[in-house]
Amino acid sequence: MPEDTALKHTSFYDYHLAAGGKMVPFAGYSMAVQYSDGIMQEHLHCRDNVGLFDVSHMGQVVVRGEGAAAALERLMPVDLEALVLHQQTYATFTTESGGISDDLIVTRWADDEFFFVVNAACKEQDIAHLQQHLPALEIDYLADRQLLALQGRRASEVMAELAPEANKLRFMNGGPFSIDGIDCYVTRSGYTGEDGFEISMAAADAKSLADRLLAFETVRWVGLGARDSLRLEAGLCLYGHDLDLDTSPVEASISWSISKSRRSGGAKEGGFLGAEKILSQLIQGADKKRVGFLIEGRAPVREGAEIIDASGAVVGRITSGGFGPTLGAPIAMGYVPSDLASPGTKLNALVRGKPRPIKVTKMPLVEQRYYRG
Repeated sequence: MPEDTALKHTSFYDYHLAAGGKMVPFAGYSMAVQYSDGIMQEHLHCRDNVGLFDVSHMGQVVVRGEGAAAALERLMPVDLEALVLHQQTYATFTTESGGISDDLIVTRWADDEFFFVVNAACKEQDIAHLQQHLPALEIDYLADRQLLALQGRRASEVMAELAPEANKLRFMNGGPFSIDGIDCYVTRSGYTGEDGFEISMAAADAKSLADRLLAFETVRWVGLGARDSLRLEAGLCLYGHDLDLDTSPVEASISWSISKSRRSGGAKEGGFLGAEKILSQLIQGADKKRVGFLIEGRAPVREGAEIIDASGAVVGRITSGGFGPTLGAPIAMGYVPSDLASPGTKLNALVRGKPRPIKVTKMPLVEQRYYRG
């Protein structure tokens, strides 16, 4: 795929090249998988200092209209009506068969207005899904917006200097703020397990904002490679790998994302796509479950590797795997039968036909450090 003709560029493309970015095709964009320091150093820099992530390829969508909350609740098992102004929630678009067509973050912008950040590879189908099921609502794709994630142990120090009021936000809350005279929408959220912020701004202001952030000695660009290893250590799912159309929220071990009011006996029980299967699994349990793994040895076990039990029978599959720089060891996530999902269970992963010892472990694999106030 010729990069200059087929792939889209974010506003920060030249910045990535200048920082030694190794550009790869990702969800229709040319994105930096790593920079000159390499994935390992970028990962550790985010843990100890501040990583700046270009996530402008993600879809930013606003849904508005009378009764928007109640209408949207038909597509996701969350209680949007309970969100206060500028509060966020993690959600899934469920399917009629109980699977997941995407996962996303939803923020309440007004009584009848919600801001979505959806996965890059799914944004077109998500917009079509919303238009199909909610024709009375206005679906506005914010094509002229860019998105940066400022993540890491010292991210709050940067935000405290640039926008002190934004630094007072708690995890999964946001608001409109000015950063060095640039109008932004800032949320205290991210995909690394660290404290941090996601900053949405007009494309015309994107480079000026990046310049301001990169002026801090603690801030460096971090690419897709370290973003993946950070989220894996944090036990966070990646759509199309750990989540898909054939996997329910219960099977994916994200039952916490189903609001209590939408569960059996709740004030707003069911009423979303796939509710019958999903609510049944909440009560009776699911046959399979997503779990974390620690890997014996130093070599990673990659996505797609089969998982076998003591008898050699195939019982599951690795869905995400790599090296965890914080732990200094290979780690993975995958699916196994529920009776093999208890922490401490010993199994094997087949790597080039040879069994590698793996052990089920609790997630997150590295403690999350979100700021909850």
